[in-house]
Amino acid sequence: MKKIYLCGPIMDEHEGEARAWREEAKKMLAGKFKLLDPMRRNFKDREVDSANEIVEFDLQDIRDADIVLVNYNKSSVGTSMEVFYASHDLQKFVVAFSPFSFQDSSPWMVRFCTKILPSLEEACLYVEDHFVTHSHA
Repeated sequence: MKKIYLCGPIMDEHEGEARAWREEAKKMLAGKFKLLDPMRRNFKDREVDSANEIVEFDLQDIRDADIVLVNYNKSSVGTSMEVFYASHDLQKFVVAFSPFSFQDSSPWMVRFCTKILPSLEEACLYVEDHFVTHSHA
């Protein structure tokens, strides 16, 4: 079963929003993929002693993942760096969903996301269509 890392803003996100879309993605992709959710770790952002751990655990999840699913709903330093790392350094498949038009998207996100779709639902369907192995009995 392929693994998907759920990438998107956490630190500057409104309470609950960072968790809400990830829970939706888990429902849509349950049983088809193993989902790596950075929210499963209980670190507090902006505590000096956990900053390196937060980044290192997230990078390890990206290394372990086959696909990165990105919530590109705002500019986020962490999200952007994870996308670049996954796409540029590791040549991973990066599927994003975003409310932004092409013209309003960062050229960096356009360049380093393999595919950007308008909704989480469409991104999940895209991932299913291209990465779920259907065994023909």
